[in-house]
Order: sequence, then structure tokens, then C-alpha cells
Amino acid sequence: MPRLWNETIEAHRRDVRDAILDRTSALVAEHGLRSVTMSQIAEQVGIGRATLYKYFPDVETILLAWHERQITAHLGQLARVRDQAGGPDTRLQAVLEAYAHITQRSRAHGDGALMAHLHRDEQVARAQRQLHDMIRDVLAEGVRSGVFRDDVAPDELATYCLHAVSAAGELPSEAATHRLVKVILTGLLR
Repeated sequence: MPRLWNETIEAHRRDVRDAILDRTSALVAEHGLRSVTMSQIAEQVGIGRATLYKYFPDVETILLAWHERQITAHLGQLARVRDQAGGPDTRLQAVLEAYAHITQRSRAHGDGALMAHLHRDEQVARAQRQLHDMIRDVLAEGVRSGVFRDDVAPDELATYCLHAVSAAGELPSEAATHRLVKVILTGLLR
């Protein structure tokens, strides 16, 4: 087949897959995790059930794919934020603030059952390790350049940062989140 044809088919498949993920997420947000059926999803997307089953075997698999897409997007966003900032202290602040805002928005939009269901998957643990390593590497660079304290290993400081910034999910505003990140950074500076 011609290359253009293959690209067109792949683009169509991606569009259908994205529509399935988006509509399923919206249905679960509206009706709850246990109320959504494959028939509802197919109807909302505008495809037949047989077509839906060619993409995904069940609602749980769709939700896990949606969550993986969200995680990948968040990690990409955090990497871009890190790469656009200046020195290690500025990069760490940018990453922590971006992650705090992601945490705050995630907790505000998800129901407890859905979050518990999705967060038991290995992809969450893998993403947490990637984020931990990203923060650890920025901290290590900051230690080498004399910006961050050197009496605690960067690996331990990264763990501290992640646990401390997780409190952002309970904060009432972005201003409060910004203040939290400032407190975390103050504890890391030399």
C-alpha cells in the first residue's frame, strides 16, 4: 500500500482510539466507574460495538489506556518544564510547581473509586520512579554546583520532595501550592 494510505489509516485509528478514551473518561466522570458499559461507549463514540471490541476488550482496559495516556502527557509536561528553566534551583522549582498543580487538579477531578482502581496499576509505580529520578538528577546537579545542601543524598531529598509536594492535592488554591513549593525549596537550599 502507498505510504500516504498507511498514514491515513493509522491517523484514523489513532483518532478513533482517542475518541474512545475521551468518551469513556467523560462517561465514568458522569456516571461512575461501575455504571459504564461497552454499549454506552460505542454509542457515544459513534461506532459499533464490534469495532469497539477490536480496540479494547473491556471498560477497565480502556480506562487503563486513558490513564497511561494521562501519565505520559504529565511526564512529558514535567520534562519540558524542567528543560525550559535555567539553573538547578529554577528547574527544581518549575518541576515541583508543575507537579503540585497536576496533583491538585487530579484530586479535584477524580472520584475515589476510580483513582484507587487506576493507581493500583504498575504504570503508576513506573511513572513515580521516573519522576523521582528526574527530581533526583536535578538535585544532584544542584548539589554539585553548590546550590542545594549536600548533607543528605539527592535520592533521599527527591523522596522528601515527592512526599511533601503530594500535600498540594489538599490545598485550596494555586497560591497555596506555590507557597508549599517555596517551603520545600527553602529546606533544600544551601
